[in-house]
Amino acid sequence: MAEARGSSIRLRVLDTVTDGALKQLDLDKVLEVLLQRSRELFRVDTVTVLLVDRGGTQLVARATTGLEEEVFQGVRVPIGRGFAGRVAQQREAVQIERVDPSTVVNPLLWEHGLRVLLGVPMIAQGELTGVLHVGSTSARRFTDEEVDALQLIADRLAVAVYVDRTRSERAAAALLQESLLPSRLPSTPGWELAARYVPGAESGVGGDWYDVFELPGERIGLVIGDVVGNGLRAAVVMGRLRSALRAYALEYLDPAQVLGKLDRKASYFETATMATVAYAIIDTATCRMSLAVAGHLPPVLAVPGEPARFVPVPVGPPIGFDLGVSGRRGTGVDLPPGALVALYTDGLVERRGEDLDAGLELLRGTVGPMGPEEACSRVMAAMVGDRPATDDIALVAVRHSA
Repeated sequence: MAEARGSSIRLRVLDTVTDGALKQLDLDKVLEVLLQRSRELFRVDTVTVLLVDRGGTQLVARATTGLEEEVFQGVRVPIGRGFAGRVAQQREAVQIERVDPSTVVNPLLWEHGLRVLLGVPMIAQGELTGVLHVGSTSARRFTDEEVDALQLIADRLAVAVYVDRTRSERAAAALLQESLLPSRLPSTPGWELAARYVPGAESGVGGDWYDVFELPGERIGLVIGDVVGNGLRAAVVMGRLRSALRAYALEYLDPAQVLGKLDRKASYFETATMATVAYAIIDTATCRMSLAVAGHLPPVLAVPGEPARFVPVPVGPPIGFDLGVSGRRGTGVDLPPGALVALYTDGLVERRGEDLDAGLELLRGTVGPMGPEEACSRVMAAMVGDRPATDDIALVAVRHSA
């Protein structure tokens, strides 16, 4: 009899999770439908889904039936603590037959008279997305078949959450990236500017950025940077670094000092973050560029009558992890009339299976003392052509046109 009942609940759960109609529903409706069906199938009093927060350290009540207060009150459970935290940490089913402060951290569970709980992890693509648990006010023991059946539902929910989160993060990252790139480049007499940004076809929007801004004292600030990683998190970190660098640029005249301050800020507040950055200041009165580089590829300089060359700047360690504690150094170069400088991210010159030096040499041979818009067009045609970029590409060109 028990074996027949176990087989029966598995078949009913399979019918539920393979229902084609679920594909047409958004995440909220999928949660609502599957939680209500789970409550009926397992004959329990509560069914709850808690999702892993962005920081990956807590579970947040996202949907429930029978215990709506959990969602209304924004219940949070640290991963590793209590019943749900234990399910998340161990990534395996957990069943408890005593619900009190010694076994759970959420008082709503024992206040509602729950006597038993069964929880299973929600995992998709190897990533923990949350925990699904059911509870009963009557004493009972969930069978192995019921545990397996609940895991089937958790797996279906995990996929729905993963897809929804991935789609939302990509859209949010794209919007954030677009909002942080300069809507227009400064118009400074005697200096022309152009830029390109292309998100990677494989990685999607990431942490590459460029920035150009006017500074007091007839100066122009140029920034090119690349936060390690991709997606929403990289874009958010990029936005914070961009804003911090702009603030430091108003306070300090030396690009090396600005990168030193940015490194300290990132190392202290942006834990587990690394970025490469090149920051240059062009003094339009003296026609001289001062430059500092943190782990980034050096700019290309093309002066009329001379072969294009990479600016010989000391390359310090990347931003983050207190790697630049020994100090940062910069350099200065003259920009005579007709000179063009191109700053870029590594996505422009790196290709899987191809030599980086070959990519750099191709870039150097393409850049010349031409207009910045023409330079960007030629560089993108030579370096990208008809192949989609696998990584983000940012490119900024500035020419002394006086």
